[in-house]
Amino acid sequence: MKLRAGGELVTALAAAVLAAASSPSGAWAHESAPAATASRADTLSQPDLRVLGRLRWLEARHVVADGETVRVSVSPAYASDPQAGQRWAEFFGSLPHNSELARLEAYVAPLDEVQRICGGKVLGCYGSNHLVTMGESNGGVTAQSVAAHEYGHHIAQNRINTPWLAIDWGTKRWATRMDICGRVAAGTAIPGDEGLGYTFNPGEAFAETYRVLAETNGAAAAFDWPIVDPSFLPDDAALAAVRADVVDPWPGSTVTTVHTRFKGSARRWTTTLETPLDGDLSIRIDASDDVSLMAEDGRTVLARSTWTSAGGKEVHYRICGARHVQVRVSRSAARPRFTLRITKP
Repeated sequence: MKLRAGGELVTALAAAVLAAASSPSGAWAHESAPAATASRADTLSQPDLRVLGRLRWLEARHVVADGETVRVSVSPAYASDPQAGQRWAEFFGSLPHNSELARLEAYVAPLDEVQRICGGKVLGCYGSNHLVTMGESNGGVTAQSVAAHEYGHHIAQNRINTPWLAIDWGTKRWATRMDICGRVAAGTAIPGDEGLGYTFNPGEAFAETYRVLAETNGAAAAFDWPIVDPSFLPDDAALAAVRADVVDPWPGSTVTTVHTRFKGSARRWTTTLETPLDGDLSIRIDASDDVSLMAEDGRTVLARSTWTSAGGKEVHYRICGARHVQVRVSRSAARPRFTLRITKP
């Protein structure tokens, strides 16, 4: 797919590279280039904020059909269309969303103003709850598609995917489904890259998958996939994972306490633990017994416990693709009873 911006035909990848070179707030593809730290993901670049502040806006909070309020500011260039802000508010309200909608600050402007705000030859940008989109189609790309993509970043900005940043890696269930953890390790996904690695940026892939969800209602029917690598193409399960992350955000790690004992003279206790999501797993034991995490085959040792400064032992392991692990406790104390505190994603 080609985008026409500023009278010049450029590929989507070239547009992304140009945007990344000229501003940290990218292109339609994209947006603010969030970093590997929460502080960068939480702030829109200051030059962009200054431009936003210098431009005049017709600002309003609009009430949409379900009673939610959406803040939309439109350029005075659309002053002859007094319903423009309301229509855009209803558009955002129609997208799959949750409470993050109330934190949205949307700006709709002609393409030249968008490019002044975002930098480079871009069609829209996003950062820290600020969403900027063109108000009309350009080069065969609809304004609604751009806005839906950018709203995908707004979803990710307002979700957690501990120990990673959702805006860089995508949301928890989607990132697990797409094996982002494994792909990063293999070098085939590059979180946060708004330059030459743009097409392999999982944050962009998530935003595009969200756009597809919004435009197809999760059917994975025929759809355009112009700006990120085809290896991120969503299937029905990937779209379902995004929808779940939108309407039922992952709340964070769960903690389970297990009180149990060795049977008779047994020296080992073993159980299988389901690990449906990628992330950090830790198990603490209140005794001097040893805890080992084993692969599902029961033979490969993944991690072993060590003493903690507070007493007891603890084992840590990052789940990356494994949907089951075995927990093995080896008896070293006289007492048969022990308690495990299991924290998993």
